[in-house]
Parts: sequence; C-alpha cells; structure tokens
Amino acid sequence: MEDRILRKLFLGFIQIHILHHAKTEPIYGKWMLEELEHHGYNMSAGTLYPVLHTMEKEGLLMREDLLVDGKIRKYYTTTSIGAEVLEEARKKASELFKEIKE
Repeated sequence: MEDRILRKLFLGFIQIHILHHAKTEPIYGKWMLEELEHHGYNMSAGTLYPVLHTMEKEGLLMREDLLVDGKIRKYYTTTSIGAEVLEEARKKASELFKEIKE
C-alpha cells in the first residue's frame, strides 16, 4: 500500500519534471525513463507512456513523430499552456517545500 501511495504522490512531481525538460528541448520516452532513473525513479514504459499521452490530450505537451534509425520516435515539447502550468507549479511547489522542509 505504501508504494501505491508514494507513486501517486510522486506522479505530480514527475509531470512537472516532464514539462521542465520538454520546455528546454524535445524529449522522448526512453530518454525520459533514463532521466527519471537518474533521479531515483524506477518507472516502467507502461507507466510513463500513458502519462505522456494524457499530458498531450490535456494540451500540456505537443507531439512530433520523427523517423530515427528506421523507427518512428515520438518527441514531446511543452505547449504554451504547459509552460504556464509549469511556471505556476514551480511557484506553488516552492512555497510548499519551504514549509515542509526540515
């Protein structure tokens, strides 16, 4: 049960992290999985890809399909709405972290 609760809590952080990187440069799923792993998040592709698709449907990310080494790779970038959400999330998270920081 604890894992499920932590996973739910961290999903918001992960979405903010996705917006951050996709604003800087186009990202793709495998790269994002490696980036999250670098920060200690072990997420499967089966969890990440639905998150990316949902964020795209919500208008936070825009997808571009490109042919790379004979395969289609889906690149995601932050939309203007996604950039606004990211900025607001940064402000809110900063304020909350100031209070809960030990």
